[in-house]
Amino acid sequence: MTFQDYQDEAIQTLIYPGSGTIMGLSYVIMGLCGEAGETAEKVKKIIRDKNGEVSDQDREDLMYEISDVLWYIGASCHELGYSMDEVAKANVEKLRSRKERGKLGGSGDSR
Repeated sequence: MTFQDYQDEAIQTLIYPGSGTIMGLSYVIMGLCGEAGETAEKVKKIIRDKNGEVSDQDREDLMYEISDVLWYIGASCHELGYSMDEVAKANVEKLRSRKERGKLGGSGDSR
């Protein structure tokens, strides 16, 4: 499955207020943050409760949380009028440029 295939399927399940407006964009960005937080919480509890040992069930649970993150990424791209393919390509180009210039480390958007 390509990002485009995924996004085409996933946008068929979009149900939230204000699609196409700042409200829709805000909704999906907040959802993205929430799902990323849930993913981080699962990892935190593996560290705290399981001494960092990741079971097969943990791996599966994390995969499903990450899939929720992916849904919100797709929805965010949709709200901004981009395909996930376009966003992925832009990210690879940005990272390639940083690598070529020796700027992978450090901080700031304009490295």
